[in-house]
Formats: sequence, C-alpha cells, structure tokens
Amino acid sequence: MRRNRRVKLVATVGPASSSPQMLEKLFQAGVDVFRINMSHASHELARELHLRIRELSAKHSFPIGILADLQGPKFRLGAFQDERVKLEPGSTFTFLRYESPGKADQVYLPHPQIFEAVEAGHTLLLDDGKLRMRVDKASDDKIVAEVLVGGMLASRKGISLPDTLLPVGPLTDKDRLDLDFALQLGVDWVALSFVQRGVDVEEANEIVAGRASVMVKVEKPQAIDDLNAIIAAADGFMVARGDLGVEMPIEKVPGLQKKITRKARAAGKPVVIATQMLESMISSPVPTRAEVSDVATAVFEGADAVMLSAESAVGKYPVEAIEMMNRIAVEVENDKGYQAILYAWQTEPQPTAADAIAAAAHAIANTVQLAAIVCYTATGSTARRVARERPNLPVIALTPVPETAHQLSVVWGLHSIVLDADPDTTSDMTRKACQIAFSQGFAKPGEGVLITGGVPLGTPGTTNMIRIAYINEDGEPMAKG
Repeated sequence: MRRNRRVKLVATVGPASSSPQMLEKLFQAGVDVFRINMSHASHELARELHLRIRELSAKHSFPIGILADLQGPKFRLGAFQDERVKLEPGSTFTFLRYESPGKADQVYLPHPQIFEAVEAGHTLLLDDGKLRMRVDKASDDKIVAEVLVGGMLASRKGISLPDTLLPVGPLTDKDRLDLDFALQLGVDWVALSFVQRGVDVEEANEIVAGRASVMVKVEKPQAIDDLNAIIAAADGFMVARGDLGVEMPIEKVPGLQKKITRKARAAGKPVVIATQMLESMISSPVPTRAEVSDVATAVFEGADAVMLSAESAVGKYPVEAIEMMNRIAVEVENDKGYQAILYAWQTEPQPTAADAIAAAAHAIANTVQLAAIVCYTATGSTARRVARERPNLPVIALTPVPETAHQLSVVWGLHSIVLDADPDTTSDMTRKACQIAFSQGFAKPGEGVLITGGVPLGTPGTTNMIRIAYINEDGEPMAKG
C-alpha cells in the first residue's frame, strides 16, 4: 500500500475512533500516525490501542506510527464557595498560597512554583485566555492582580503565565509513569508538553535513552525564546497552535508557525502542524473554507504532517475528516504553484558527507529525471536528510529496523519498507532497490532510480554512495548505454 501524497496525516484516537473497525477505516482513509493522548488514556486503554494499531500495521504491511502525547504540568485554581464568580474589569483579585474558600475577590492557587516565579507586571490568563489580569504585587504567599478582561470564572479553571519562566520541567510524576509505560509498550514517538527551554528536552532524552523519538510541542512563549536550543535537542516538533494562541497574541501564531516550520526543515527534523485544523468537522460533515485554506497553507509550507485532534477523537465524522485532509493535501501537491512555493525558501546542506550526498541526490534525480530515490537507512538519518531537500519525486526508505520505519512514518515524502536483512553486496543493494521500486509501482520498465547508501553495508552513519540504476521489464537492474 502506498500514499499518493507527501505530507503525512496524524489522527488522535478517542472514543469516536478507538475500535479496531474504526482504526482500520481511518488508516484506509489516509492516517499515517495515530496519536494517543495520555491526558485521557489510561494505561490499560493505551496498551489496547497500541496492540490494535500494531496488528493493523502488520495486516497491511505498512509502518503506521504511534505517538504518545504526555499531559505535562497543568495549573488550576482552587474552588469557589459558590462554584463561580463574576470578575469586573478594573477590579482587584487575589491569589492565595494557603488554602482558603474562594470568594468574589480571591481564590486558592495550589501551585507554589507560581508564587516563586511571578513578578509585578506579568500577565495572568485564566480559563484558556477568556479572562486576563496583570500582576500588581507578588509575595511568597499572595499575588494581587488587576482584572483587565473580566467575565465568569469557575472553580478549578486553568491559569497560564505567558511572561513567567516557571521553575518546573515538562515532566510531572504522572508523565514519568506514563512515559515509562509508553516506552515499555514500544511507541515510536513521545510528545512533551510545557517545554520552556532546551534543557527540558535534554532531561527527557536521558530518560528515553533512544527507545523512541522525542517530539516537542511548541506551545509556550518561553519555548520561542529558546527555540534554537530546543530544535537542537529534539527529534521533531509539533506546533501546538491552541495553547500557543492562548499565551501569545493570536495574530502572531501564523508567523510563528512559518518560523518553526522553516527552522525544523533546515534541521532536517519533522514538524507537525496541530490544533483546530478542521475544527468544525467535530459536528459537521464538511469544513469551513477558512479551515481548508489553513490546512492547505501548512502543506504549501512543506510541513511534514498535519494533525487532527478532537475531529478524530470525539467528532461525529472522523473518517470524513481524514478523507477531507487527504483530498486537500493531494490537491495542493498537484497545484502548479506548489513547487515554486515549496522551494521559495531553501537552506544550505550542513557540512557533512551525508548531507552533501542527500543534496546531490536531489539535484541528480531532478536533472536526470528519474522515477524515485531509494535510501538504505538503519537509523533513519539518511532518509530524513533526503526528505529535508523536499525532492519532487517519491522517496523510498529501506531499513532492516522496524522501529526506524515506524518513526519515519511522520516524515514528509517517505515511503518506508522493512527489509528482512541488509543487502550483502552493492550489487544486491541495487537489485533490491530496483525490485522494490518496480513492485511498489514507483518505477516502470526503462525508468531509473537513484540509490543512496553506505559502504561498508549495514553500518549506521556511513552514507557515502550514490548509484543510478535502470529497471528492465522484470524489475531487475539493467545496463544502460
């Protein structure tokens, strides 16, 4: 089975999509990666979903990816005596470090880290940004703030601090338990919430220890400030536009999306665009025109993947949402202006032999007009480098490591196939590449493929070879004069 598009589709699994039958329908509609949201999934449910997805992957001989999304720290207010209060603009409101019944002008805030870090002048956002305050005074046991945007405030609503660098890492005790469990299951990616600095990612990397790839959800202003360090430390990125749009002026989010996408592409690391992409399809069988344009923009920019959240997790039309996402992506990638927009921004290869090989592969394949690029890769590094160039032809990633194939499921343009073993010789390498390109429908007799790999064979990190081979009517390599 092969997709007829380069961008990948990520779908969140939930009550509307967790049955084996619905998972298969979503896969057939176009899903490449399933996301398990650990904020809502118990360990028992996560285990069952992991098993179902792996069985589906084996059934179709297709490396479906599994992303476990960790909840991260959640900061919430205490309770009000009457469950909710009305706050007027211009009024004063106080947050107390000690437990006390909530009133119209005060509430308990059970997070000492906030009291340790917040300063006068900092902004406080409550209930997903619906209410806004500015801190007037802050002490060890009390935060006094002026209400800038008022409204009804209920018990245990969330609080965000866009100006405050909080002295907490992205992993709570719950996250550590969830992470350990997800790694034992063998998920392909883990997503970190609430990342503020590059060192936050390094901490997670030490725990993961190469057992999965680490994806950072960029959703905090502090993460934007330390974006270069985060990109250097992470394996991939998710532009979590919902939370990012709460903590920053919403009009800045499109520009930040472009910035993160470009930096991720330059680093050769996958980037997923997420949140509210087809939000109206939670309850409607068709999206709005604005949503279609939003998805199309992400595809035009060369994002590796686009993601559905509530649309596929709890929506009424999960299959239709995936089918719509797929149709949008195919239409964009066939648009006459797609290549010009995609290549309007390019970066120089990094000064390594493997990057030079990847850039050369792209240039040669376009010049000679070949049918496909075939990458032999053990860790996935070679395939990601080739995908970074966004070549205008299919890229087949051949690996003897199933985990690598599943991790590459989120990377732009890659069609991954698991080999029984590495080729024994360069002749065997060429033969297998031709046979697979032919049998999978990527190349016809008389057409050529470009093959990249490393000598000695089977040694990770040794990409140093480019070879062109033409295919005969039996799918075997032939000499071409």
